[in-house]
Amino acid sequence: MGNDLAAFAKENGVKYFMISYTDLFSGQRAKLVPAQAIADMQKDGAGFAGFATWLDLTPAHPDMLAVPDPDSVIQLPWKKDVAWVAANCIMDDKEVNQAPRNTLKRLIDEAARDGMHVKTGVEAEFFLISPDGKAISDEYDTASKPCYDQQAVMRRYDVIAEICDHMLALGWGPYQNDHEDANGQFEMNWTFDHALATADKHSFFKFMVKSIAEKHGLRATFMPKPFQGLTGNGCHAHISVWDETGKTNVFADNSQELGLSAKGRNFLGGIMKHASALAAITNPTVNSYKRINAPRTISGATWAPNTVTWTGNNRTHMVRVPGPGRFELRLPDGAANPYLLQAVIIAAGLDGIRSKADPGKRYDIDMYQFGHTVTDAPKLPLNLLDALREFDKDKSLKAALGEEFSSAYLKLKQQEWNSYASHFTQWERDHTLDI
Repeated sequence: MGNDLAAFAKENGVKYFMISYTDLFSGQRAKLVPAQAIADMQKDGAGFAGFATWLDLTPAHPDMLAVPDPDSVIQLPWKKDVAWVAANCIMDDKEVNQAPRNTLKRLIDEAARDGMHVKTGVEAEFFLISPDGKAISDEYDTASKPCYDQQAVMRRYDVIAEICDHMLALGWGPYQNDHEDANGQFEMNWTFDHALATADKHSFFKFMVKSIAEKHGLRATFMPKPFQGLTGNGCHAHISVWDETGKTNVFADNSQELGLSAKGRNFLGGIMKHASALAAITNPTVNSYKRINAPRTISGATWAPNTVTWTGNNRTHMVRVPGPGRFELRLPDGAANPYLLQAVIIAAGLDGIRSKADPGKRYDIDMYQFGHTVTDAPKLPLNLLDALREFDKDKSLKAALGEEFSSAYLKLKQQEWNSYASHFTQWERDHTLDI
């Protein structure tokens, strides 16, 4: 991309830049900056009042400056006058340690010092719904098993194809699009990349999907469980680690079980060791636990785990190893912060490698049918409060992510839980009024 955003604007006809950062609650915050001013912004950053977004700051804090990373710049394919660029947050000439992208960059650097370069891909599922959010957008999408429905995906061809065309133009290497397991739900896949690049693409993808849906008079949601009885939005992450050259997958060893090297097993061991705590990051909302702990859906399966188990090529477990040299974490959902998702995977995995963590027993059973027979594996948290408590107890994971980040995240998420717990619901009236 080059390092000069002013030159990028001149070469590509860009009139405005969206200098964007993601806060602790996955809110995408931006300032629209004219190209004539981008040189100063690239040097000094765009000013924000951090307290006005979901960061643990006060109105008394000085300006938080979002300094654009020119390597992340993307010209909006649907509005060529504008380019989006991810930013790193600083304050008083120091990194804001709680900012999600800064947290991820710090962990990437830490892994690199150990000669490890994490590459990931994500499967970000979403629903196309009515503008008021009350129903799916396609009244004819009613099948009890709608996954891969040929007619349903073609009824939304204009939206899906436009998004895929944009990913093709951006060079992301998209390779398949499908109607997913819930009515109104879709998934679009693109090629895996280094963790920071994947996080930036994931962040932009959510922005792009919402924008194109709105252009077509619809609304897109990545909410974990937007409709009772339907499969929720997962965000499965595929994980591998490569050497300094980027050409050798250090997770791959065909002489080992499932083609996963000793280092890969240890990394997986870290994920298993910290699973209950990292759920606070991978499943960060009250609604997230309606997906993890859901009863069977209309399609016959939730496709979401509720127990800390791993397996081979079997989608009913929290982690599956579908082939040599990589594994899939099926726990994260659509609310996961694109940067914190990658950060917590690296943090848990690095701890696993350093402590030579064993992932434990491999299960190959159908967890949806026979999960009740597994008595020696932890259950995943039942709600956000349980997850936050597990995260707070996990001192090594908190330290790996950074004490400033962990403290800020726990404080704001506890406030969110308290707000939810104090909310008066119709359920309470229905079940308590006549007691």
